[in-house]
Amino acid sequence: MKKSLIIIWALSTLVACKNKTESTSGTDPQIEESIKYPSDVIPFMDEWKILLGDGTRSEELVNFEKENFFYVENDGSTDWVVYKTPNSGVTSPNSSNTRTELGQKKHWTTETGGKLTGTLKVQHVSTSGDARVAASYAVVVGQIHGNDGHENEPLKIFYKKFPGHQKGSVFWNYEINTEGSNDGRWDFSTAVWGYDMSVVGTSPNTYPEEPEDGIALGEEFSYEVNVYNGIMYLKFTSDGHETKLFTKNLIKSDYVNKSDIPKQIIDLYSAIGRDGTEKPNAYAGEMQNFKQGAYNQTNGKNPEDNIVWSTGSETYGGDIPKQYANGCYAEVWFREGTVGEGVKPEI
Repeated sequence: MKKSLIIIWALSTLVACKNKTESTSGTDPQIEESIKYPSDVIPFMDEWKILLGDGTRSEELVNFEKENFFYVENDGSTDWVVYKTPNSGVTSPNSSNTRTELGQKKHWTTETGGKLTGTLKVQHVSTSGDARVAASYAVVVGQIHGNDGHENEPLKIFYKKFPGHQKGSVFWNYEINTEGSNDGRWDFSTAVWGYDMSVVGTSPNTYPEEPEDGIALGEEFSYEVNVYNGIMYLKFTSDGHETKLFTKNLIKSDYVNKSDIPKQIIDLYSAIGRDGTEKPNAYAGEMQNFKQGAYNQTNGKNPEDNIVWSTGSETYGGDIPKQYANGCYAEVWFREGTVGEGVKPEI
């Protein structure tokens, strides 16, 4: 080979090696451009922080994702933000249940109010649990969380589906802001579509009849939570289902006296001795914030210790891949959401 040809060959080899090194050591710009983050789908992510089911926390959610927990999925026509969390993982200090859930950075008083909307479909709830336990097979997809006093929750929006059923239930719970000790706290549950929380099985593996007006896994529905001047206004919509509206006063209690306690509570909570009453002004003056995502209600705790909240679900010793492989997780997809100030409701 002539000397000039050898030089040209050597130079071209060096350039090729350099290009290969650059493409493997850095991020390919074309690949980087193709990544879609949750903040690209629902742009309000700068208003939130997040806790994921493996204990990961992040205060900055713009261009943030976490494989197998918080990411974007396309169903063939629409991009969705996926929130996925196992039955057992790392939980928040005040809960035994895992969550991959947004927490609103801004806090507001009950009187000042705020507004949260979400359009979603629940793709999966745990298939293990005890049917006698009200929290089994359920996930919370939106809530108002208290940040003062007992830090109770004026609102939790649930989806629950028993194994073998095609349709599940959407319901919302109001947790009393207990007078005195918080040991007596309870949730009053109101059905939206399907059952409320109090409908349970007669044995660990015996289920009630499937709800006729329920919501199936993968079926889209929307909620609107509007707190204005201390009153909470709720709106639930879904194609093919009746639109449901609810109103709840958050600054004047309905449960001040023992005689005010609903029969639902007496029946459901008698086994665990929770029969507290609420402060007359309920959540007046207390700081709140919204949460949205997948707050898994299933856990591995013994149902005999708490037949309302300890679901006895399979956790595989906390092994998350095994839980995912065996249906022991919750998965919720959102395609739209907004958060902002409370507004005067239309008459």
